Formats: sequence, C-alpha cells, structure tokens
Amino acid sequence: MQPMRVGLLGMGTVGRGTWDVLNRNGEEIARRAGRPIRIQRIATRTPERAMRALGGASGVAVGDDLDALVVANDVDIVVELIGGIEPAKRLVLSAIAHGKHVVTANKALLASHGNQIFAAAHEAGVMVAFEAAVAGGVPIIKALREGLTANRIEWIAGIINGTSNFILSEMRSTGASFADVLAEAQRRGYAEADPTFDVDGIDAAHKLTIMSAIAFGVPMQFDKVYTEGISALTREDLRYAEELGYRIKLLGITRRARSAGYDGIEMRVHPTLVPKKRLIADVEGAMNAVLVKADAVGSTLYYGAGAGAEPTASAVIADLVDVTRMHTADPEHRVPHLAFQPDQLSDVPFLPMGEVVTSYYLRMRVLDRPGVLADITRILADRDISIDAMIQKEPPEGEQRTDIILLTHVTVEKNAVAAIAAIEALDTVSGSVVRIRLESLN
Repeated sequence: MQPMRVGLLGMGTVGRGTWDVLNRNGEEIARRAGRPIRIQRIATRTPERAMRALGGASGVAVGDDLDALVVANDVDIVVELIGGIEPAKRLVLSAIAHGKHVVTANKALLASHGNQIFAAAHEAGVMVAFEAAVAGGVPIIKALREGLTANRIEWIAGIINGTSNFILSEMRSTGASFADVLAEAQRRGYAEADPTFDVDGIDAAHKLTIMSAIAFGVPMQFDKVYTEGISALTREDLRYAEELGYRIKLLGITRRARSAGYDGIEMRVHPTLVPKKRLIADVEGAMNAVLVKADAVGSTLYYGAGAGAEPTASAVIADLVDVTRMHTADPEHRVPHLAFQPDQLSDVPFLPMGEVVTSYYLRMRVLDRPGVLADITRILADRDISIDAMIQKEPPEGEQRTDIILLTHVTVEKNAVAAIAAIEALDTVSGSVVRIRLESLN
C-alpha cells in the first residue's frame, strides 16, 4: 500500500526526534497504521543541519522553502514544528486550503488561533491533530477527547510546564533561591535564555486553554486565562508550606463553577499549595502531570515527560497514525477537533477571577506585640473568611518583627483581596502580604 507522505516543517529537537523514532519503529508503526508513514519532504531554515541529522538518508527532499512544502503534491500530511504564531499560522492555513491534514505541537498557535484553524479544517474536510501541543508525550488530549467521552468533566488541574516544576522542586529540595535555580535550569537546557513564557505561566496558560476547550466544549479563549507566575516565590514560603503539610506547584486549573450568581468556567494558572498526600504533589523535576475529575470515572492522573525530543515525537507520531487510519473516513465520522461537534460548542461564560472560590495561604510580617493577631483575624472575619491553620514564628533575637502564616477556608477571591488590602494598611504590618492560593484537589 502507498505510504502516507509527510512534510516536516522544522527540524529542531522535536523534528529530529520524530525522524529518529519513525525510522527506528517504522515497521511496527506501519502495522498499527495500516500503511507505512514516510517523511517525504523537510523544510527548515537550516537545511545543511537537517541533512546531517538525516545521516545520509536518501529519498527525502530537504530545503528552506516552507511555503513550497505545504502545497507540494507529494505531501499528504504537514507536520508543523516551527512554533510561534507566524509564519506557522499562515503555513498551517495554506496547508489546509490545499487539502493537507495537519499535525502540530504548537500550543501558542492553537490557544490564540485554534478557532479559525479548526473552522478552516472542518470546511476543507481535513484533520488537525495536536496531541504534542499539551504535556509532551503524555496522551492527555486523546484521554479528554476520546477516553473520557462518556463523562461530564468537572475539573482539571495540571503541572503542565516542566521548567517551572523543575525550579520549584530544586528550590524546595536544595533551599536555593529562584534566581540561582533558574540559572541552573538554563544551564541544563530546561529553560530558554528568555524564560518568560515558562516562569510567568504563559506556556501553561496556552496548554490550559486547549484542555479547557476540549473538556467543556467551548471555543478556545486564551484571553480569559488568569495567569500568575513563580518568580516572586521565596524559599521561606516553600518551607512554610512544607511545615503545614503542603507543596507549592504551578498549576493550571479549569473547572465548572458557580459563585454568587455566576455560572461558568474557571481558567487560571498560578502557584498553588497542594496537600502532600496528593499524588500530584510528588511530581518532581521537569515532569508533567494532569489530574482530571469526571463524574463517572472519578479522578484519573496522567503523568510523564512533558518535553524532550522523543517524548514529544511519540505524540507527533501517534497523531500521524490517527490521521493515517482516518484518512479515507467520512469527515463527519471523525473525532471532532474539540471533542464536541462544531455546532454544539457552547457559549458558557468564564468566571471573573474575583468570583473564584478557593482557599489561601497568607504570610505577613508583623510587630511582635499583643493585639496584632486579633486585628488581623477581625479583618478576615468581617469579610467572612475563617482560619483553618496558623503558624506564628518567634522573632529572631534582637528583632521586633516576626512572620505569621495563615491558611484560610474557602472564600471568594474578591473578599480575600479586600482583606489583604486592609491587613497591609495596619501600622503593625510591614510590606506586602504574600498570598498563594490553596487547592485540596479532592
């Protein structure tokens, strides 16, 4: 049977991994797909480097004309691995317009322009597959789109950025500062020279947008994600969290929620205290994990390498196999891009962050004198915030100020914000109150 012919856009880390795995496991992959899958063309800005990576393999056309690849008659599937928005968006839309199926690992592109891309693919009768866009080699997209299709998904909480998880793991285990661990992550290749997307939570927000759309049957809406990064976290807060029985993780959280008359969906990325007894709290280093709570199956956890050449290539090739299997199927009988039929996507609103209900870790530097704690608890009580746990440290010798750490029961975010402002206005409180949200994930 004639092979499915693949055009590869980009020959970086994931491109090389895709080439290596497809060649190493080609026979087994063909047995699963029903026909061989062959890389026919490669377009990259560095064709000489790509040629070296191929190791002298013949029969593959390598060049630097990306636009020519996506319209080539001898390409059935375009694999987009160049990343970013442009020229990726233009190339993907051109491939779709020319009747090519698309496989992409580009979470930023899909989170920002997925609605347009999926609509174009639906109109053209082609598939866009994107397992590698979220959590690398962890098959979370297939689980949400297919494995859990009988369920009403209630919430998702995920460690979906390996760089940030590595930094937090190292800060906790070594006691090093954020800046020192970030430098180590860059040295090891976990973090880019400009780590903004990772440490500010933007990368995780892209991935959360995709998972939320599939879980709840809504259009991609990246602009609705509340995003907060990890750069302000300190060794002290990680240590205090441990004392209280928690770990701090950068989580992406999306859930169906109701709050004070609001009925909608939450999407938020931020540092989060998680009970140490939860499995997800033990996910260390650059690994990813996604916890999904659904009504029929209960909680399921998906864990593995969220990045890297071959883990991500595993997801890319899984998509190639899916597209190959469904290539000749009636487009109406394929799995919809966002799990729900395109005309069944709902317009459920997203909750404003001020209406989100969660618990809080609060750390404040205060004068060590009678009445201070009473003032703080009164402010919290006035806003219907109750205290779950507390630590008050002895002041260092010769100092008059000490730390008070509080864990609250669940409350509405806007009430917590108002309480923090009032606490910071007290003469006995120095500087800003450190606020980290807390999720029990039960």
